[in-house]
Amino acid sequence: MAFSMSGGNGGRGRGRFAQLNTLSEMNIVPLVDVVLVLLIIFMLTAHVMEFGLEIEVPRVKQVKDSAQELPVLNVTRSGELFLNDKPVNINEVAGQLNQRFRGQRAVYVRADKTTPWDPIAQVISILGEAKVDVRVVTQPVDESERRRK
Repeated sequence: MAFSMSGGNGGRGRGRFAQLNTLSEMNIVPLVDVVLVLLIIFMLTAHVMEFGLEIEVPRVKQVKDSAQELPVLNVTRSGELFLNDKPVNINEVAGQLNQRFRGQRAVYVRADKTTPWDPIAQVISILGEAKVDVRVVTQPVDESERRRK
């Protein structure tokens, strides 16, 4: 048993279906495929794009904002020191501070809240011997977060 689309006369005549209309719509399936692949790539590489030191400072109520570049001494969880994101030896902190920030008599110490106290105390001691004021960087307490607990 055979079927014919030409109206039953063997395909020679003009039947109802002899002229097929062409669709002129755009096929978006390849576009959707490309977009989904790009989305997956960005989702997988988003964590690589994050940069900087991961330091979670303690939270306090009082906060002061400043727009000028100030000397910030970062102390990581493992006790490594960075002066404005550049590694520095603990014995060279005072010299690097005077060399890079002439005239600054204060330095901001930013330490992770899980950092042991010993490296922080060593940094404060060395900066005190160099007659440099030490200011500690903290993060403000979110009052709405405190109310939810």
